[in-house]
Amino acid sequence: MRFSPVNSRPLWASISGIVAVGFFIAAVPSLASGPEYRNEALVLTVDGTINPAVSDYIRKGLQQATERAAGLVVIRMNTPGGLDTSMRDIIQEILSSPIGVVTYVWPDGARAASAGTYILYASHLAAMAPATNLGAATPIQIGGMGGGQDKEKPDPEDTGDKRSTLERKIINDASAYIKALADKNQRNGDWAVQAVQEAVSLTAREALELNVINIVADDLEDLLNQLDGRPIMVTGESVLLKTSAAHVEFFEQSWRYKLLGVISDPTIAYVLLLLGFYGLIYELANPGFLLPGVAGAISLMLALYALQLLPVNYSGLALMLLGIGFLIGEAFMPSFGTLGIGGIIAFAVGSLILIDDRTLRVALPTIIGTTALSAFFIVVLMSRVAMMRRKRIHTGIEAMVGTFGEARSDFEGSGQVWVNGESWSAHSRVPVKRGEQVRIISISGLELIVEPHKEGS
Repeated sequence: MRFSPVNSRPLWASISGIVAVGFFIAAVPSLASGPEYRNEALVLTVDGTINPAVSDYIRKGLQQATERAAGLVVIRMNTPGGLDTSMRDIIQEILSSPIGVVTYVWPDGARAASAGTYILYASHLAAMAPATNLGAATPIQIGGMGGGQDKEKPDPEDTGDKRSTLERKIINDASAYIKALADKNQRNGDWAVQAVQEAVSLTAREALELNVINIVADDLEDLLNQLDGRPIMVTGESVLLKTSAAHVEFFEQSWRYKLLGVISDPTIAYVLLLLGFYGLIYELANPGFLLPGVAGAISLMLALYALQLLPVNYSGLALMLLGIGFLIGEAFMPSFGTLGIGGIIAFAVGSLILIDDRTLRVALPTIIGTTALSAFFIVVLMSRVAMMRRKRIHTGIEAMVGTFGEARSDFEGSGQVWVNGESWSAHSRVPVKRGEQVRIISISGLELIVEPHKEGS
């Protein structure tokens, strides 16, 4: 009987296939589970207006949560609203966050009005404490500014809406924005539009019934218990929350954020900027006084620190500086009001356009008051400085010019004279007799230039 040799290739192929399948089976669970998150909830706290400092604080908090691989971020919020630009920055951070974000209106008595309502709708899940409310999300323009050229002609097809064209544009844009957020997180978009257009509000229980929020929780522990086992969509992927035994970490606001929260208000930053300018100008006009210079430098640094977070129009800042320069020029070089009027106009226009945002402006009464005060302050101060420079000197050796002395001896050319009980070297181009009264007309080094003084001259 004859045996043919065994073909080893199918055997090795089978072994290789088995090994590959084993590696695949081992890898599938890790691929399906996605990134590993810690059983941790990072808690941020927002208590006050939504401004650039709050936006930066939330951005840093979400970054830290991502670095720590936290399983959830909870934003405890109590706000009357705030700036449109800061609100949109916060919403962009939430929407792009790889970590689930739950916004929780807390404590009892808190609210999520205006910008807070938008942030609630943007969050993956929204929660409220029982005695809280949200809504009144109609956008308004800060600072009492008018709508410019859009605020003029009534709509030819007037339907009873008395709002200006600009106001309707802003409200329609805000309505579409919050409706898109509601659709993304599958919450009540019709009520969201109503909150923008009619400024309506809801209590926590009403919001839960209308599918505006997802949870009503008494405290943070209750919130985490209710969140446990809920699925959320994060960057297009479904994530199951496991929060019943989550470790809670708090990301508190540092003194930097608290300081920025105060000075990043456009009106406060504007006033600090002016105080800085005036303090330095006064110090330069009166060297050695120190206090105005120190206070001015600190105010100016704080203003610049705040302005880096605000949408500053540098043309406006340049116009303000030009206006102050014109007012100073009017004080030193009177131009019958030309420089002064130009300075006031440049300063006022620069103040109006300093912050480059339609919903973010320096308060108009503040601009009017500071412009009038600036014009008065600069003109009066610089006029006094110019007058003081023109005044005759009353101290030192220069104060002797114009005073009188007495010749100690006859001389023509150089000699000696008595002035205030002191003997001085003197020089005269005309003969002087002993005991004759002489007038000091100038000083050359330590020698007085004199001339004889006659009665009635």
